[in-house]
Amino acid sequence: MAIFCKVVDNYGDIGICWRLARQLQREHGVAVTLWVDDLISFRRICPEIDVALVQQQAAGVTVRYWCDQDGVFVPEDIADIVIEFFACDIPPGYIAAMAQCSPHPVWLNLEGLTAEEWVEGCHTLPSSRHGMQKHFFFPGFTGKTGGLLREAALEQRRAAFQGDPAAMAVFLAQFGVTPAEMAAIKVSLFCYPHAPVAQLLAAWQQGSERITCLVPEGVAFDAVRVFIGDDAAAVASRTRGNLTLRVLPFVPQDDYDKLLWACDVNFVRGEDSFVRAQWAGKPFIWHIYPQDENLHHVKLRAFLQRYAVDADGTIDSVGAASEDWNGGLPAEQGWAGLWPALQADMPRIAARAADWQMQMLQNGDLASNLLAFAHAASSAE
Repeated sequence: MAIFCKVVDNYGDIGICWRLARQLQREHGVAVTLWVDDLISFRRICPEIDVALVQQQAAGVTVRYWCDQDGVFVPEDIADIVIEFFACDIPPGYIAAMAQCSPHPVWLNLEGLTAEEWVEGCHTLPSSRHGMQKHFFFPGFTGKTGGLLREAALEQRRAAFQGDPAAMAVFLAQFGVTPAEMAAIKVSLFCYPHAPVAQLLAAWQQGSERITCLVPEGVAFDAVRVFIGDDAAAVASRTRGNLTLRVLPFVPQDDYDKLLWACDVNFVRGEDSFVRAQWAGKPFIWHIYPQDENLHHVKLRAFLQRYAVDADGTIDSVGAASEDWNGGLPAEQGWAGLWPALQADMPRIAARAADWQMQMLQNGDLASNLLAFAHAASSAE
């Protein structure tokens, strides 16, 4: 299998493709070559990556630096399943060699995640390209989509970690988190630069509950630097009022999962951390990747219509906070009012997060669903 990834969202694109590649190799025994055009971003979430190498092995996956669109390929170079992530244009020479293969490889366009209803009608639809069939494969939130990325043992690992307070304390202590900070409300913060972070930090600082906020280095840099009064580098921290803010180094994906599991509330962004927050089963606020003409607001509201509703109706605090965080419908009181409303609803939000997780489990996992479809499409070739 070959997976082609162009890094647009710094960590989301490669995060998704790396998780998918590892799972296919580990759980299904698939030989995977991951073509990626940005090894520097890749190394932030996978420290073993050597940015000087054009080809290397990592976790059983062959990683190729996709430096340009040039190159001559022959059928022997071509994988039996070719995945282009989010409609990236794979090298013309690779496509030409695909057309020479008999049978043709299964060619899939792995699309971005959305809760919009139209994806159910487009999932697995074929399109004719260069004399071959390319199918659109959509992750999603229903059984009529490809589901969400999830490793087979993820739930077991999460339950074991969250059921071991000592292990959780050791994990957080490596970042300098003190026992007193662990006893506070713990929040992970991962967002795009335009989020109203300064407002949120002010609300926490002046709020009635103690908050420990853990933010990766470089995220919300300006607001973090103003709060800390320093260069906001990894391991920097400061306490003001009821808020302690700690800057964390970027960590490998498995440790980021643990961070989400260890926190009480998670602010996440893009697609990869958004999905991992759902599997964490904890309350979260999603910062969606911005799109032209504010199309991302449509995607956000489509998700909220599914997620922010429980047996008692719509959870208004989640919707209001999500809208404001994404620059949609601004709240009159800002985060000084939004955060207390979220706090008041936390038991209800936490229960919904757990129910949602169980609902998503019923859809299977993206890697297995994708592989099953590819095998069926190959047999029909």
